Amino acid sequence: NLTCWQSDSYVQYPHNVTLTLSLGKKFEVTYVSLQFCSPRPESMAIHKSMDYGKTWVPFQFYSTQCRKMYNKPSRAAITKQNEQEAVCTDSHTDVRPLSGGLIAFSTLDGRPTELDLVGMQSPPYSALPFYEAADVQLGLSSDCSASASPVHVRSRTSRVSSAMHTGSPRVGTSVAGADADGLRSLPLAACNCNLHARRCRFNMELYKLSGRKSGGVCLNCRHNTAGRHCHYCKEGFYRDLSKPISHRKACKECDCHPVGAAGQTCNQTTGQCPCKDGVTGITCNRCAKGYQQSRSPIAPCIKIPAAPPTTAASSTEEPADCDSYCKASKGKLKINMKKYCKKDYAVQIHILKAEKNADWWKFTVNIISVYKQGSNRIRRGDQTLWIHSKDIACKCPKIKPMKKYLLLGNNEDSPDQSGIIADKTSLVIQWRDTWARRLRKFQQREKKGKCKKA
Repeated sequence: NLTCWQSDSYVQYPHNVTLTLSLGKKFEVTYVSLQFCSPRPESMAIHKSMDYGKTWVPFQFYSTQCRKMYNKPSRAAITKQNEQEAVCTDSHTDVRPLSGGLIAFSTLDGRPTELDLVGMQSPPYSALPFYEAADVQLGLSSDCSASASPVHVRSRTSRVSSAMHTGSPRVGTSVAGADADGLRSLPLAACNCNLHARRCRFNMELYKLSGRKSGGVCLNCRHNTAGRHCHYCKEGFYRDLSKPISHRKACKECDCHPVGAAGQTCNQTTGQCPCKDGVTGITCNRCAKGYQQSRSPIAPCIKIPAAPPTTAASSTEEPADCDSYCKASKGKLKINMKKYCKKDYAVQIHILKAEKNADWWKFTVNIISVYKQGSNRIRRGDQTLWIHSKDIACKCPKIKPMKKYLLLGNNEDSPDQSGIIADKTSLVIQWRDTWARRLRKFQQREKKGKCKKA
């Protein structure tokens, strides 16, 4: 049920047959595609009119004899100086196929300004006395409204006196006027630019990829938008989800802090900027919990060091004379079997943090190794170490956060009934790796009953 427009029969050169399409308003033509029921003509010209058909300007020529028919060279090079002129090509002049051949002219391909000229591969044939066109498509755009879809021009009758001539035919594309010759144009689909662009262009490749539904590409997206349809925010901006994408203020500036942020591109949905270590906030404008501001632009926030408990400890019970108070524990800090046996437990600890709790200092420690344990059954892992504030004030024992120590002490009840207790009688020495072997020997001797003799 294919409908074709057939020209008058036996029209020969120099007489022409013309098919005129009246589109009813001004358009920017992006491509013209003609499909033939008969073989394609040997020569054909496409013209356009800007004054309702009063005058015509050449748009494109096809011929096996370009110089003879149109006084044009065949396949002339297109430059910026002549890209506005009609050119002649001998493509699409093959005699095959005998039916269904295409002639396609695109203003978008091959032009220096990227308004091309692409010929779809299809041949015309000059042996028959008439020509028939089955399908005429025009790719048009009107301002920003109509480069998305082509116009399919169809016939209301099975035969239409029209189009391709045996000599120098003129296929006129009128830009204004009423429907003529039994032809009508289907409505154009508008470019969807979300109200952020005034102009769009037609892209043949996108049109083909969409199944010949849409080929529009928005130009110069405004209001900080980007994309083919101006449908997302450009780099450095993010979507304000409280407003539709068509709103003028649909995209908000990231406003990432120049020092606290690791970059100026934020999350397109949340607006969260990429923050440096220790920095927080949607714009990376403040230090995270546990961090304090530094003077370095590279590391603007650094971890807050745990304050040594010895500088903060104070108590009303603090002895007036620390020397006499700690006298019993201030000897030479050496390890021997005798000292090992006198204590209830011996462990290697890593001080993690400290906090004041009434008259006590509460230390969170990680027990790395257990060399001796009493009734409390000390296990490896995080534990609580309690030391009375007056012992800390007099530095007996003397300990600092983030350091590793060897701790030898006696079992006592701790304030919260969990953890271990150290006091001025405990032996606390900064850890040395060479002690591990010695302590293992002490441990073996203890199992053999040597501690009782000591």
